[in-house]
Amino acid sequence: MTSTETISLRLGDRPVAEYAWQPALPESMSPRPFLHPVRTLGGTEVTESMPADHLHHLGVSVAVADVGGANFWGGRTFVPGRGPVHLPNHGTQRHHRWAARDASAVHHELRWIGPAGTDLVRERRRIAALPISDRAWALDFGFELTNVTGEPLAFASPATNGRPGAGYGGFFWRARRGDRRVQVLGPDRTGERRLHGRRTPWLALTGGATEPWTLIFVSTGPAHRADLWFVRSRDYAGVGSSLAWDQPLVVGSGTALRRRIITVVADGRLRSREVADIAGRVATAPPDDEWPL
Repeated sequence: MTSTETISLRLGDRPVAEYAWQPALPESMSPRPFLHPVRTLGGTEVTESMPADHLHHLGVSVAVADVGGANFWGGRTFVPGRGPVHLPNHGTQRHHRWAARDASAVHHELRWIGPAGTDLVRERRRIAALPISDRAWALDFGFELTNVTGEPLAFASPATNGRPGAGYGGFFWRARRGDRRVQVLGPDRTGERRLHGRRTPWLALTGGATEPWTLIFVSTGPAHRADLWFVRSRDYAGVGSSLAWDQPLVVGSGTALRRRIITVVADGRLRSREVADIAGRVATAPPDDEWPL
């Protein structure tokens, strides 16, 4: 790979995340901007990028397995009757221009370019680091995807294409598994099996032994809360908000979809009550119409 252009997001004098806004990646990984490493205020890394089990998992990113037939997730494509296969169908998310950037936030426009070199999607993205407490901060990640083709565009997943339970695609966070099993928490249930494919206002991961951490994922806005969670904690640790779980999400020409996930990054393994209290406070963030993209 050649050099990658990155920006450091900071809260005061503490670097909390590195944003690779113009990465140099192989085509098979569906090149896209991503955040890694993301750190707690105490300096513990809570993301993984390009792990051996899934090289195309890139910290925190927006990734969709099937956008009008183009793979913006990376790796293999699930084909009905054949399973996961390698196809020359990978797309690229390319930085187009900056709208604003400072020490704690970036706001830019991207182009989602299909394998034939044509623009499929225009994205406006804003990422901001927000203070919460002396042991936690929040990553506010919002994006708006506009169909720039002349016809309806389907956002799909391996699940919509016939692979049960594999409804991933959208915001995705590959977490650091570390040296202790990761626990999955929700408002009224716990565990991957009880929260994977569920719709809840928030979902949390806790992990680490020598360097414990907690991640609390909160969807904001009615449309966002309608998405189901994709969660893994056993073979690897990861959380995503699914755009297309049961059926493709079809977006008309010139039409946009908007999503926003606020993730609290905390030192320590927080208990369910602490997590619920924090998630409740985060859920009161200003609505999207007060949050310019």
